[in-house]
Amino acid sequence: MVWEYVLVFVLAAIPWIEIAAVIPLAIIKGLHPFWVAVLSFTGNFITVLLFVLLFDRFKKWRERKREKSQEKTSSRSERARKIWNKYGLPGLALAAPLLIGTHIAAGIGMFLGAKKQWTTIWMTISLALWSSILAIGSYYGLGFIDFIR
Repeated sequence: MVWEYVLVFVLAAIPWIEIAAVIPLAIIKGLHPFWVAVLSFTGNFITVLLFVLLFDRFKKWRERKREKSQEKTSSRSERARKIWNKYGLPGLALAAPLLIGTHIAAGIGMFLGAKKQWTTIWMTISLALWSSILAIGSYYGLGFIDFIR
């Protein structure tokens, strides 16, 4: 049983597997919603925090790579800038777990000028909020499904 909780933590920490998938699946499996939410939040938060802290190195590497290739701005970058201009960091962070992923959102925000401190704060708020919503919704949603059967 402990290994299942370890797996929840690890899966939530993987950038392309988000809490929006991990939490409902773990609760469907029968794991306790509180611990699923806490471990999912913690796993995802640790990797987002590492990304934020190491972002300067990544950005320097990317700039050196761009200088060599003389690459122009992509349409994806332009789209991200429009989202940023319309909703800012709070909107980007709150939409991230369901729409684009927390790691990608943190990167977009920092590429567009968000400070590490604010990126960390808003991603923490978003992860805590969505972990709670997903755990509560999954738990009571399963209870409702069992009730109507």
